[in-house]
Amino acid sequence: MNQPLAGYAPAPVTARMENHGNHMLKVAMQTGNDLLARVGSMVAYEGFVQYEPNPPAVRQIAKDWMTGEGAPLMKCSGDGLLYLADYGANVVVINLNGDGISVNATNLLAFDAHLTWGVERVKGLAKFAGQGLWNTKISGQGWVALTSRGKPIVVDCGGGENETYVDPDALVAWSPNLKVKGKRSFKAQSLIGRGSGEAYQMAFSGQGIVVVQPSEDSTDRLRVRG
Repeated sequence: MNQPLAGYAPAPVTARMENHGNHMLKVAMQTGNDLLARVGSMVAYEGFVQYEPNPPAVRQIAKDWMTGEGAPLMKCSGDGLLYLADYGANVVVINLNGDGISVNATNLLAFDAHLTWGVERVKGLAKFAGQGLWNTKISGQGWVALTSRGKPIVVDCGGGENETYVDPDALVAWSPNLKVKGKRSFKAQSLIGRGSGEAYQMAFSGQGIVVVQPSEDSTDRLRVRG
């Protein structure tokens, strides 16, 4: 290989999912261990990998996505190496060990198909955001890959009485056992969020983490269902 390009070659496979740089995901595909990934996220693959966009099982579970609250998925199966990306966004790999995570659907890149998952309403926010917000909850033993518009920060809520406040436009994911509520604020409008009108934040409390991205692009926001 040309010496200047040698440093970009894939590293040996050490896990089911791992980063290749900050902006690409490498998945070790094996027959019988299918993957669900965002449609259009495949950038390259080696070996024999097949794709089935929006399979029946996904359509049934993610019926709420049909109204625009998420992104369609494809089922990937076969043997080889699969590379995924989302327009240069940072990729964050999580290995669930029997626990779960609640993910903004627009930040969901891929996850093991055997994991338990579903689209659910975020409780405690209806009076702040019309009919409330919708997220994808994933749990079990397996791998999940998220995207972030820039390098994210993972905030440990600590399990104390203090609450952690996040702009909904910057929210990526959180531990599903956390308590969530909305907080309305006029004064904070110039500090948190860049939209017009009344500002509100999501308040998290309990034992768990919150993943926050530096972008506040409204296209990345959890969708409001009106």
